[in-house]
Amino acid sequence: MSLKEPPPVVPAPPGDAPGPADENPGPAGGAKAGHAHRATAWPEARAAARRAGAGARAGREPSGLPLGEALGRVLAGPLTALADLPSFDTSAMDGWAVAGPGPWHVREEAAVLAGHAPAAALATGEAVRIATGAPVPPGTTAVLRTEHSRTERPRSEGPEHPRTGEPPRGGRLLLRALREVVGGQDIRPRGQECRSGDELLPAGTTVTPAVLGLAAAAGYDALRVLPRPRVEILVLGDELLTADLPHDGLIRDALGPMLGPWLAALGADVLATRRIGDDAEALYAAVTGSTADLVVTTGGTAAGPVDHVHRVLDKAGAVLLVDGVKVRPGHPMLLARLGADPARPRHVRHLVGLPGNPLAAVSGLLTLAAPLLAALTEPAPFAEPGSSTEPEPSTGPGPSAEAEPSPGPGAPAESGAGSEPRTPVPYRVPVRDEVHGHPHDTRLVPVVRHGGTAVPLRYNGPAMLRGIAAADGLAVVPPGGARPGQELDVLDLPWPPTAGAVPAQGACFT
Repeated sequence: MSLKEPPPVVPAPPGDAPGPADENPGPAGGAKAGHAHRATAWPEARAAARRAGAGARAGREPSGLPLGEALGRVLAGPLTALADLPSFDTSAMDGWAVAGPGPWHVREEAAVLAGHAPAAALATGEAVRIATGAPVPPGTTAVLRTEHSRTERPRSEGPEHPRTGEPPRGGRLLLRALREVVGGQDIRPRGQECRSGDELLPAGTTVTPAVLGLAAAAGYDALRVLPRPRVEILVLGDELLTADLPHDGLIRDALGPMLGPWLAALGADVLATRRIGDDAEALYAAVTGSTADLVVTTGGTAAGPVDHVHRVLDKAGAVLLVDGVKVRPGHPMLLARLGADPARPRHVRHLVGLPGNPLAAVSGLLTLAAPLLAALTEPAPFAEPGSSTEPEPSTGPGPSAEAEPSPGPGAPAESGAGSEPRTPVPYRVPVRDEVHGHPHDTRLVPVVRHGGTAVPLRYNGPAMLRGIAAADGLAVVPPGGARPGQELDVLDLPWPPTAGAVPAQGACFT
């Protein structure tokens, strides 16, 4: 059978239960024509995607980037100080460097400035003007702020001035303190912030503008960072328009404009968005010829006459890791490990097949693509020899993996310095309204946060984007639904939350 021939029709098992798994699956497991999806529980599917990403890290080597190009990247190793910070004792304020108790005789010389060599050592009872950031002269015991001091000339012997009556002045300028001077005040000692060799930030930290500033201060010109995952998007479907209004059975392509920016927000380097249509041979050539770490396809994952993804994966020798997920919308999503690139034998490539309906595709992004990309961009942990992080091929529904742990109400499961780009991870929030559930599968429902609760949005059908466009996240609704006040996991979206809420819900499960 050629790729263009439709698969034989196989009746689905009764109810919503997935079909039985093959005892001896082929290269793509259930990808062969005529085989039903062997759906995986939603938490288990996310865990499998993370394992797939972790298993693909080995062939990805860090690179050195100049500071000006490292923003948004992830540190491949710890950031350690290359010098003491500060590297010498410096003045914290504009004022006077003083030695010993006052009053002090002011040395008649130029002020000590930042970026200049330190002045000669001060003797006890001496002072010299100093600027913020300047190296304090040897012998300095404190810095006296300008606003906390006054200077005067001592009175000398002789007649008063004939016009003003002022006594004669002479000798060296005298500096007096207007408040108590404490030893070491307003001096930043060498190594106050860190010593050379101290770990400033751990591996895995995202490079923010503040991290760039710290790295520069610590002596870095470039940073070792992990490569961004390279992603190629293949948009399938002859019915899609790229411009103008829908007409004659044709509809606008919503996924092409949406997926690239969404994946970039997850930290990916999007190589291209290509429109393949419903051409099986073109799809095979695009999948097998891609050099991306992750290929993302849209549509074609079900069993329709032009749903070619499973047959293409089978012909390409791919291994299905997830073939359908017990989630609505988006249950036909899949994850496969593609064959190795002969030119890069250690390069592990994957494909995430998203359903063609827009909200179902979002469900697939957050279920499979986001965890895989997150694991792919994390520094590789130490592994025992012979251990493996690659998920096993899909072998059937089996028992569900334990759900990912969630912290307390309203708290993100993964947060802290360097947690950007924002990868969707569950956090728990009570839902304000009742949410209808699917009888057997998890539901992902767009919500907004309002008054400490998650408010379900109305437009949540698989083909709709109106709800997710206004949402802060997707609530994870267990089979059977959720009652008002029940705490649910919520998947955050990789951009700042919106304001407002649309307090209504729908009940579309397909």
